[in-house]
Amino acid sequence: MGADPGRPDGTGRRGELDVLRALVVVGLVFFHAALVFSPDDDFYVKNAETTGAVTVLAGFGVVWAMPMLFLVAGLGARHSIRRRGPRGFARERLLRLGVPLVFGTVVLCPLPQWLRLRAAEPGDDTSYWAFWPRFLGVRPDLADFPFVLDGEHFETGHLWFVVLLLTFSLLLAPGAGRLAGAADRAVPALRRRPALLLLPALPLAAVNALLGMEEGFAGWNRWAYLLFLLYGFALADDVRVRDATRRVRVPAGLLGLALFAGTAPGFIAGNDPFTAWTPSAVTTRALFGAAGWCWVLALLGLLDRRRARPGGSPADPPEGGRPATASRRAALLRYLAVAALPLYVLHQPVVVALAYGVTGWRAPIAVEYAVIVTGSLAVILVVYEAGVRRSRATRFLFGMRPPSPGPPARTPAP
Repeated sequence: MGADPGRPDGTGRRGELDVLRALVVVGLVFFHAALVFSPDDDFYVKNAETTGAVTVLAGFGVVWAMPMLFLVAGLGARHSIRRRGPRGFARERLLRLGVPLVFGTVVLCPLPQWLRLRAAEPGDDTSYWAFWPRFLGVRPDLADFPFVLDGEHFETGHLWFVVLLLTFSLLLAPGAGRLAGAADRAVPALRRRPALLLLPALPLAAVNALLGMEEGFAGWNRWAYLLFLLYGFALADDVRVRDATRRVRVPAGLLGLALFAGTAPGFIAGNDPFTAWTPSAVTTRALFGAAGWCWVLALLGLLDRRRARPGGSPADPPEGGRPATASRRAALLRYLAVAALPLYVLHQPVVVALAYGVTGWRAPIAVEYAVIVTGSLAVILVVYEAGVRRSRATRFLFGMRPPSPGPPARTPAP
């Protein structure tokens, strides 16, 4: 699919969204470490002392973080399909997502399940190597599409995101041209009436309300993530849409806050808001879905900045600026953007392993949490820097492209 010369495209990939994606991945370390101390979540390792404050704080993240990852993936898909065509895009997604999915499932996902077994049954002395083939004992389960394998101990764990992203990308590829054309025809109306950008909240509210929310997928229904990916593909790469998004960002943010506040009674005092069919539960799920779109839309507008025009603009750096500092900052942001998928694949086994060792301490929750978070971040970054990005083989296994020719890139100083 070539670029339409009559369509005012953006100026390429939006770097600030790639960086936001990496920051969301880093934030998942904080989120999953917090689940160790949550009384409501069935995490792999649980601390003896828990606090309900974790559930409340987690809600502020789940309403927008994973949806934003899928929306940014949709934006990337638009660029990729324009360069490679639908078939090339499908091949590239199978390579960049399929390989780390298989590698992570076979090599990394057994560890959290083994530690869950040992934490639940302290007397169980099954070695990891004895548990590993039990983890890989699978059978087909087409009813849970796209999670088509099941087993007593088998799971894709945190790699559910990669499973869904790969599946949705392959579903998108055949109809990408038609979707892009329909989106382009809708753009003039969005430019005249930016409030129309709030309408995608309605399908999200309906999917969550009617199909139910799934705790294993960060509180969203799995098919809601498909809508976020399609929205990113259709809307996020046109400068006219970006102008409209900037204009509606504040109202969208305020509406999102109001809608999210409306979910509080259902989540706090409701009867299983994730799946129940009471009026309160259905309303809670609908409000949550609509709030998620409003928050993502507000973030898109808040993070967007006008590009410099040929004649100069207010975005031009002032005289006497600090080009060296700006260059280091840009290098650091590029480093984080490229690292997003490997860091995601690595993070949860590391968090669970450290939590397994820390939760036996007789220390305050704040101390244990700080140790798990800081230790996990240190281990993940060291493994990525020393064990992933410097080798062509490991880059391939973690979905990274081969290193570009030229002098080796140095890790930017913070």
